[in-house]
Amino acid sequence: MAKEVTRLFDILDTYTENWPGQDVALARKENGKWIKYSPKQYQDLTRLLSYAFIELGIQPDDKVAIISENRPEWNMIDMATQQVGAVTVPIYPSISKEDYLFILNNSEAKLVILESQAVLNKVEAIMSETPNLKYLYTMVDRKTHPYFQQLVELGESHPHAEELEQRKTAVKPDQCATIVYTSGTTGVPKGVMLSHNNIIGELNNIKQTPSPDSKRAFSFLPICHAYERLLVYLYQYLGMSVYYAESLATIGADMKEIHPTMMTAVPRLLEKMYEKIVQQGNKKKGIERTIFQWAVRLTESYKIEPDDRSWFYNLKLSIADKLVFSKIRSNLGAENFDIIVSGAASISRKVSGFFSAIKMPVFEGYGMTEASPVIAVSDRTKGGREVGTVGRPIPGTEVKITENGEIICRGYNVMLGYYKSPELTKEAIDEDGWLHTGDLGHLDEGGRLYITGRLKNLFKTSMGKYINPQIIEEKFCESDFFENVVVFGEGQKFAAAIIHPDLAYLKDWCQKQELTVGNIKDCIEMPEVRNAISAEVQKYNKLFGAYEQIKKYELVTDDWTVGNGILTPTLKVKRAVIQKRYQQLIDSMFV
Repeated sequence: MAKEVTRLFDILDTYTENWPGQDVALARKENGKWIKYSPKQYQDLTRLLSYAFIELGIQPDDKVAIISENRPEWNMIDMATQQVGAVTVPIYPSISKEDYLFILNNSEAKLVILESQAVLNKVEAIMSETPNLKYLYTMVDRKTHPYFQQLVELGESHPHAEELEQRKTAVKPDQCATIVYTSGTTGVPKGVMLSHNNIIGELNNIKQTPSPDSKRAFSFLPICHAYERLLVYLYQYLGMSVYYAESLATIGADMKEIHPTMMTAVPRLLEKMYEKIVQQGNKKKGIERTIFQWAVRLTESYKIEPDDRSWFYNLKLSIADKLVFSKIRSNLGAENFDIIVSGAASISRKVSGFFSAIKMPVFEGYGMTEASPVIAVSDRTKGGREVGTVGRPIPGTEVKITENGEIICRGYNVMLGYYKSPELTKEAIDEDGWLHTGDLGHLDEGGRLYITGRLKNLFKTSMGKYINPQIIEEKFCESDFFENVVVFGEGQKFAAAIIHPDLAYLKDWCQKQELTVGNIKDCIEMPEVRNAISAEVQKYNKLFGAYEQIKKYELVTDDWTVGNGILTPTLKVKRAVIQKRYQQLIDSMFV
């Protein structure tokens, strides 16, 4: 590259220098229309925002909070903040008023820029309790506060070119670039301090993950999450175009329009895509349906390494591709697809194998915010991808497994620490610099990492047997009937579970059985449904030892969403929230 990237905002200069012909750096669909920004427009608007921040009195090390869905302005604000030596504090748009109060006060944010009216209402309600917060801007004109375009105009009318260059020069690679508050599944949010070095080291060591031909990225996971944010930095670092989905509900339609070559996802979203594809295929008639089902069955034995696939299997695969898979890719707008990077949780072999077989290969990764966030990821070398593993540790990162099975890592990617929490930092990073992840796992002979659960989630029954609930939950969730399963049993004689059925699948199943479906709560009480779910529980119980099997379970049908605090933004279940919410139901199973 013409210029070495040592600070995150250096990416902007290299983008415009190395890909001057790039038409689109950032784009977002709004009201049915794609609004696009070239690298030059991106750079110019970012510079004007930096001028505005200087004019407002934002000083080096001040905190600028962004509370917004994915949109190009998010990236501009992020880069502008870092250019003036300040620190970006990304905040989820879906958290509670109490969490906003804690994060804004803990970070001492001086400026907040937010998007929706719902978030504005929450922040307005706590402003009297946030003494450090001096400025509030909205992304669009909401008639009550200054907004993004006025920041741009402020920068235009008050250029601080010389001071901006001085500020940029003064920023050192080892300085804190961002404080990311972990959503977590329990406890108060912790502010993870990440430096420019932390994140750029990650970029340098995962840049080979996409192929050189991958030029158009699709983004729909929250950019305020460290995982998606790193990948969006990577896209820019590699000169790719970044297209943001209009919403989660429009992912399919948006993909058809932009024809992406790569994207990130979490397993639950891929599972939903898989289920929808299979359900639509099963509605076909006659020979067309038979061929579709044969092709899907074929994916179940797909091997990643070409040498592991027989010539006869490859022949069948090519036929299936011509008759079925090419049509699926076309319907998804993924004709020239390169890679799906899947993280945040384990993905089932069935789903991973399916997408890889239809030429939308899944590369699994693993990490945590405190590790900037990638610790290991699949790669394109021989043996670098294997279903069930998250790949090898990335270069420059050491990974060890402790005596109790915990994954620990050490390297350039380990955070600077938790903001204002030296004691918590000492708990997370030991004297030798090892970050304790709290995750359980093991390394195989090829150096690939397997994740097997969370250390804190292990529990011991009254019979003295240890149970790893995550392994049970993940296996049970391979069933089409189950959306989420949460296993309990600490100090009890057996394991029990709260089961949240896949309500869409359940309704479809009932219709196929010619059962009248009324209220969903009535549906799960129907004998036919109860018998079907009982059969599924028995089926998956057979995969476990007697002491691990689910002896009792309860079905619940209320919403489990990010909005009501049950799911994290990456769609993982918050175990502590489930325990508190359904404590009486859980207790009743152990009576």
